[in-house]
Amino acid sequence: MKIGIIGFPDETTFQKASEKGIDFLEFCINVNSDFEGFIENIHVIKEWSKEYGVSIGSIGRWGSDRIDANGTLIEEEFKKSYLLIDAASELKCENFVCGCNYIEELSYYENCQAAIQYFSKLIEYGKSKNVKISTYNCDWNNFVNNHMAWTVIHGYLKDLGIKYDPSHARYGGRDYLKEMRDWGERFYHIHIKGSLIIDGERLDDPPAGLDQTDWGSFMAILYAKQYTGGLSIEPHSHIWEGDLGEQGIDYTLAMLNRFVFKV
Repeated sequence: MKIGIIGFPDETTFQKASEKGIDFLEFCINVNSDFEGFIENIHVIKEWSKEYGVSIGSIGRWGSDRIDANGTLIEEEFKKSYLLIDAASELKCENFVCGCNYIEELSYYENCQAAIQYFSKLIEYGKSKNVKISTYNCDWNNFVNNHMAWTVIHGYLKDLGIKYDPSHARYGGRDYLKEMRDWGERFYHIHIKGSLIIDGERLDDPPAGLDQTDWGSFMAILYAKQYTGGLSIEPHSHIWEGDLGEQGIDYTLAMLNRFVFKV
């Protein structure tokens, strides 16, 4: 397993990652991101990766609509997915992460059919580019984030992976260790983010290791499932920012380095 971090696609991010001994960077080109700027800057990102010795471990896109009200693929968004897979391939990145929105006017079955159609095309295209496709397990405009959806969609699409983050299961009232036990073989990528729940309510996403997640058991299950992918730190708190945020990243790095054995 390698340790990475989510960051902005700029030189400062590469510099900091190199200084901290981080193996890879992850870029999330979400619905509110500068998509065109990222695509146009791929050649520069490639040079930074080479200069600082930090690879690209994952590229993803959260929050966008992939399916319209009729259950039809949205062509513009579909083309963006292809372009991001192209970018991943150019950057020697093996993972593309995405989700699929839910259309309330359609049945669950019809939504699953539409999602399968979307992911099938991405998987086929990704294979030609040596890029694997995963669904993210958060609910930001995405319904493919739980056992039922995975049973139907991943059960049918044997090459579709899961990007897993235990905080989403915790906030959704699900058992993250059980999800890992049942679906860990399909994990292609991992997000490392703390979660803190008090009196049934979300308080903060502190640095991993300063939260309520059982990270020892979490890592033990990954080893049991022979997971060899990336562990991507996700700074997500509005409290842990600036100098405090940097110290939080260092704390999580130290924790992960205790768990990641060099074999």
